Amino acid sequence: MNQHHSIRQSFAVSALLLAALFLLPLAVVAPFRPKLFAQEDPAEIPAEEPAPPLSSGQSDAGRLLRVLDGGTVTELDLGQYLVGVVRAEMPAAFELEALKAQAAAARTYTLYKLQTGGNHGETADICTDSTCCQAYISEERARANWGAEADAYEAKVEQAVQETDGQTILYGGVPILAVFHSSSAGLTRASGEVWVNDLPYLQAVSSPEPGEQIPNYYSRAEFSADDLRKKLLEAFPSADLTGDVSTWLRNPVTDRAGSVVTAEAGGLTVKGTQIRSALGLRSACFTWEAAEDGLTFYVTGYGHGVGLSQYGANEMAAEGADYREILTHYYTGVTVEPY
Repeated sequence: MNQHHSIRQSFAVSALLLAALFLLPLAVVAPFRPKLFAQEDPAEIPAEEPAPPLSSGQSDAGRLLRVLDGGTVTELDLGQYLVGVVRAEMPAAFELEALKAQAAAARTYTLYKLQTGGNHGETADICTDSTCCQAYISEERARANWGAEADAYEAKVEQAVQETDGQTILYGGVPILAVFHSSSAGLTRASGEVWVNDLPYLQAVSSPEPGEQIPNYYSRAEFSADDLRKKLLEAFPSADLTGDVSTWLRNPVTDRAGSVVTAEAGGLTVKGTQIRSALGLRSACFTWEAAEDGLTFYVTGYGHGVGLSQYGANEMAAEGADYREILTHYYTGVTVEPY
């Protein structure tokens, strides 16, 4: 009996010694496990939190928009939408008061679209396609474009929207068609010279364009006779483009700044804006001269020339004008106030 008891004691002691032999290394490693194996523990890697969305002013925050971006409709308040528009439509390096003028113009254009039914029916209120509504860019894409200046530029754009909260350009108490363009030839254009309707608040006004500081303010476009014939006939199928190429365009009628109001294209009287569109010129302020087997065009400015000139607005801001002065200069007979 005592012999069996001794044997059992021997086995128990042996088992305890074996267990200690295997468990001792784990006891030594365990306190250092987080340092040794931290890469396996996701809790040790702090997650990068996305930037919070713009906190819109009280007026802009109260209007929600369904914004169509490609095939996706996103709901944003007016202020959040306008920040994306200003990022896309005006260089963030511009003066703050110019950016504020752009923000108020973009707000007004948006409200005008909403009042007139827009282009998207029940699908959305507005879109991010500049050929249909207004350009728009996300903060992520804008920051990638801005590089080292991203923080400063984003803060300035958001400030421009917040400090103009609700401010709208009104004519007769209602939002106007607040169109804008990059740069004019020192004089903006009346809407009736460019489009069908002549609106009282879209009239020709002087514009202080710093030409030498504007990229591609002066541009040149050359067309061979074959290329010119093809483009003009696509736009004006009944034009007579026989004879020497130097006779295909004649008798330009220009405004005070040199923009072509009308000209004869193959015997047809057409608007300068139609020639600009047919040939893809940067503006309707152009002249031309005969070149070897073709025509060469010399162009000033960029855009349709109606309403706010962005480079002109920046020049006014640099000279001390605030955004209200800028807007009431470029849009005739308007007020700037909450709507």
